Amino acid sequence: QVQLVESGGGLVQPGGSLRLSCAASGDIFKLYSFGVYNVAWYRQAPGEQRESVATMTINGLYKYADSVKGRFTISRDNAVNTVYLQMNSLKPEDTAVYYCNIGRWLPREDYWGQGTQVTVSS
Repeated sequence: QVQLVESGGGLVQPGGSLRLSCAASGDIFKLYSFGVYNVAWYRQAPGEQRESVATMTINGLYKYADSVKGRFTISRDNAVNTVYLQMNSLKPEDTAVYYCNIGRWLPREDYWGQGTQVTVSS
């Protein structure tokens, strides 16, 4: 019903930057605007639980994990159904698979992308 495709991951040196993109598609967007969905990025490092990195609600509220505050920025372009995560000053501990998520509560919907690998290493 909804497909989320992440891109932009890769290998980067410590201190570098990456910009992740998440393009959403599906028939549901013929009924509802992409703008009615809250959007978020999560990540999961090897042996760790998936954690929230950044969220952006339809009301314009932002929430970032303490570990990425001041370095990561979530944004969206409703015209092209896309969510972004700008990641600056990357650290080795940012290495993980990053997942895009969109969802809402009424009606309850929750969609995930397949993930994109980010590796920060010299």
